[in-house]
Parts: sequence; structure tokens; C-alpha cells
Amino acid sequence: MIVLKSIISATNLTKIYIMGEVKVEALKGVDFEIYDGEFVVILGPSGSGKSTMLNIIGGIDQPTEGTISYKGKCLAKASEKELTSYRRGAVGFVFQFYNLIPNLTAKENIELAAELSNDPKSPQELLEKVGLSERALNFPSQMSGGEQQRVATARALSKNPDILLCDEPTGALDIKTGIHVLNVLRSFNRDYGKTVIIITHNAGIGAMADRIFHIKDGLIDKIVINEAPVSPAEVIW
Repeated sequence: MIVLKSIISATNLTKIYIMGEVKVEALKGVDFEIYDGEFVVILGPSGSGKSTMLNIIGGIDQPTEGTISYKGKCLAKASEKELTSYRRGAVGFVFQFYNLIPNLTAKENIELAAELSNDPKSPQELLEKVGLSERALNFPSQMSGGEQQRVATARALSKNPDILLCDEPTGALDIKTGIHVLNVLRSFNRDYGKTVIIITHNAGIGAMADRIFHIKDGLIDKIVINEAPVSPAEVIW
């Protein structure tokens, strides 16, 4: 019998934003667990609360109410210093819009992130893994959007994080490049046993997940267990 070990646990997770006289409930008391080594896809339309959930999991934001913990350690009441340590050591981020430092080469962008880790992965090996070893000395302005996203993915992996959080990582990519990026994420999950969480509005990507969280109006509408995840090449775009 396989015993699943929780890496992220949330209870009554609530987030309310106050905008002048308007109160926006981005999350309305959700409960969930994410397991160590799991590949999770969070699906939902814009404004459903999926980005808020990802930001709270990543320690970028804190809940208004409820609790969230990482390996049993509470993040909801953590100090800014503790959250910074968590973000630097345990979490890697891949965003839709790359956020590379323009005056650093591809390799230097990855090396900068690797310096934050006590157990980093080799920047050169990661460039090879994402198929860009020959672009190591190029600056972001000299690369296509797809190449920049692959560098950004390698940068996130360089810290060797326990959890990789991906916000629409293929949203601005063509199908071929999107499959390449998904292959890298799948490899990180399967080969190294790391937890990968992707938020997207592309339902096809859910087919490669172990579980799919469907988010609607700040609530988890349903969680689907995927008994037979497909390969990235089989994702329907």
C-alpha cells in the first residue's frame, strides 16, 4: 500500500481583497492537500481564484483566514523572514512572462538563482536539459519568447526546489515549444520526485496531471484523480 505524504495542507483557506469600498473574496474557505512528488494542475477561468491559491502556496501572499502549512510548518502565521527563507529554499516559480534580467546572459540568469540554494543543480546541465546549451551566452533580447521561457524554467529548477509553481507556463508559447516546456516539467517531477503545480485555463494540460483541481468562484468545484496521465506530446491544445 502506497502512503501519500502531504507537502502542502490547507484548511478553510480564505483570501479577501479590499478595494476601496469593494470587498473581493478571491478564496472562500477551501480545503486541500498536495502530496510530495505529485503533479497537480489547477484549472479555472480568469478570476476564479487559482492565481491567489498559487501565490499563497508560494509564500508570496498570506491568507485572510484559515491555515496553510508546508511539511507541517505553518505558513499562515510565518514572519516575513521565514517566508523569504521558504521562497528561496523550497519553492521555484515559472511565470508566463519570463522575468529574466535583461543585462545577464541565459547562463548568468540561471546561475543567479542557483546561488540561492544550498543544493543547486548545474546551470549548464539545465541549459542542456531545456535544449539551449548553445544559447548560454545569449542575452534575453537575442532569444525568442519560447527560448526565454525555457531559460526561465531552467532558472526555477536550478534551486532544486521541493515545489515548482507554474503560472500559465505555456500561455504565450506555440504548441511545439509548449510541449518542450511541459516535458521539462514532467521530467523534473518524475525523475527527481519533485512536486509540480501548474495553474492554467488550458484543460488539455490537465490530462498529464496526477490530480486536477477545478476552481470556480473562489471554491474548489471538484478534484479529479487521473488514473492514466498522458505524456506532454499527447496533450490536446
